[in-house]
Amino acid sequence: MPNELETKLTRIFDLLTEQNLDALLLQGVDNFAWATCGAASYINTADSQGVGSLLITSEKRYLITNNIEAPRFQQEEELDAQGWEFVVSPWYKPDETINGLSTGMRLGADGAYPGATNLREALTLLRIDLLPEEGERFKKVSQGCASAMQQAIQRVEPGMTEYKIASLLNEETQQRGILPVVNLIATDERIYSYRHPLPTGKKLDKYAMLVLCGRKYGLVCSLTRLVHFGSLPDELRRKSEAVAAVDAAFIAATQPGATLSEIFHQTQTKYAEVGFADEWQLHHQGGPAGYNPREAIATPSSQLTVAVGQVYAWNPSITGTKSEDTILVTEDGFEIMTEIAGWPMFSIDLAGLKIPRPMIIEK
Repeated sequence: MPNELETKLTRIFDLLTEQNLDALLLQGVDNFAWATCGAASYINTADSQGVGSLLITSEKRYLITNNIEAPRFQQEEELDAQGWEFVVSPWYKPDETINGLSTGMRLGADGAYPGATNLREALTLLRIDLLPEEGERFKKVSQGCASAMQQAIQRVEPGMTEYKIASLLNEETQQRGILPVVNLIATDERIYSYRHPLPTGKKLDKYAMLVLCGRKYGLVCSLTRLVHFGSLPDELRRKSEAVAAVDAAFIAATQPGATLSEIFHQTQTKYAEVGFADEWQLHHQGGPAGYNPREAIATPSSQLTVAVGQVYAWNPSITGTKSEDTILVTEDGFEIMTEIAGWPMFSIDLAGLKIPRPMIIEK
């Protein structure tokens, strides 16, 4: 039975045959991690292109980098043991390695590259269909993120700035060997104003929202949790239960064979049923996850089809509240990978299927 790397190489060769190409160049952090079964090529975490490139042909697998980065790729990422042939250039000289190695070849790439066919969209579809080994790694990342969120929430206190709360979430996540690639914090009225709230110096009075996307092995999981100090106002409680029902509808509809369009339309109906028909227009609803927080965003016209082994992070919101976890599609339904033990939960009943969704925790 082929291992993970062999299976991915077979998929790559099939793609090259389909596109009538001779070689594939991968420079994105996401595709590098995918093709190497979890290695990290980033230095600047804000850059989508890493410090190592992969060139794959029918006969060779090259890892192209400079003398600064090669030792880590060899010793810590162990990519020479994985069979990649290192091609190392001095950091201070112009690097023409890719052009030299691909001369005369019909080249595909994971983005814009001179003379190459851009296969970015096709590679996204390959990444979305996770292998069992990736699913197991995803569970570890998700459990680590859930634990980090739980500990950070426990440490939050009124009077803290959003910067301080973000630092708590960052600390708890990094301590678990996970990189928080998204760390969004809002308190009080800012939760009602912004769907993507970068942390500020505002101090927490009663209500805080913490949003985390954590990356390890190249895989990114997502979750959101909210905490309220004192009794929850009735209107916020109503919104919280409503958005939980919408999230449950998303999860229930994420069945093998369903298209994102079908799922989207079902949950548009649920938004209306719970009394907030137009809220879906104010923020995207999420979609399949993998080597990016979202590999694709669900829209009313998305034709991507759900399959067993895929991972989804839905994030419906109703102004002032939100619901988000990362789920794995299984043969038997779904597994909530970012579940936090002991967190107070709604039990949403959808035609006899009970789906737990997190409440706003009250302190």
